[in-house]
Amino acid sequence: MRDRFSRRDLLKASAALALGLPSTRVLAAAPPATAVTPALIEAAKKEGKVVYYTSVDLPLAEKIAKAFEARYPGVAVRVERTGAERLFQRIGQEYGSRIHAVDVVNSSDAAHFIVWTRNGLLAPFVPEDVARHYPAVHKDADGLFATFRIGLSIIAYNTNTVKAEEAPKSFADLLDPKWAGKIVKAHPGYSGTILTATFQLARDLGWDYLEKLGRQRIMQLQSASDPPKKLALGERAVQADGNEYNIFQIKESGGPVEPVYAAEGTPLVIGPNGLFKNAPNPNAARLFQCFCFSPECQQLISDVGGQRSVHPQVKEKAGRKPFKDIKTMKEDAAGVEKSAEEIKARYSKIFKV
Repeated sequence: MRDRFSRRDLLKASAALALGLPSTRVLAAAPPATAVTPALIEAAKKEGKVVYYTSVDLPLAEKIAKAFEARYPGVAVRVERTGAERLFQRIGQEYGSRIHAVDVVNSSDAAHFIVWTRNGLLAPFVPEDVARHYPAVHKDADGLFATFRIGLSIIAYNTNTVKAEEAPKSFADLLDPKWAGKIVKAHPGYSGTILTATFQLARDLGWDYLEKLGRQRIMQLQSASDPPKKLALGERAVQADGNEYNIFQIKESGGPVEPVYAAEGTPLVIGPNGLFKNAPNPNAARLFQCFCFSPECQQLISDVGGQRSVHPQVKEKAGRKPFKDIKTMKEDAAGVEKSAEEIKARYSKIFKV
């Protein structure tokens, strides 16, 4: 069955994301902010559950679920975790069959929200914390979604096999012949993080860079969570891309990994949260969305999950490079939306996967 949410078909009418994207839709004012009230909690308890589709790493997603359930007993969270591109396909297939299973969605590919907005699938809803604390650039003008997390796709190395002074400092360094057969990376056809990172690398460094990298006999994996794990096991000396937060988790538990923030800039990945208009558990969805943007949850995703938060009350964990000190590449969800299929096809040809 053809995916009814084709990226190319919907680009012309793409919605304005909170990331400064152009729009052809008429903007409506966002609804008033919603605070957590006894009435909302009681309504959520009557529904009894919330279904959360997410591309965040499963251990973090489960910790978020448990923290929510501890705060609001009687409302269970069912986590459905997969790579962002698979998540997008699943929702497309479900809605194409008139199956409305998802309540709240989080994707590491912000371009997905262009499609869902264009199709009128998202419900306007603004948690009180988003209204009070989030900068305009990180919340949709119509209140359809906001930045739940920021991820970075980073270079990293195994400290048992690579000395700090010999480690790569840039993407250009990964082309050194000494790294041939020693690099691991993830795939943009599975991971929204890697799709976004690949777009930024191709835009800023050129496809010729990726073609040269493809000749380095890369170990190719799927999820952005996979390269850090292979790195920690010593199966490869260097990762060309992968989640920063997995590197934090491994390093802070005593693993032999070290992050690298490339001289050219590190790919920046916005991961919004949104509610579906046809959510089967709308009140539980609203309560869960409020929790996701609360200081408690945002501190959790920072401390435990290693994500970057834009909530001003969140304190970054000691020992990590402050987000403000990292040179990043520019997020462009509309650009990813326009070229996603081309990126996947061209990448697969280069890396022969």
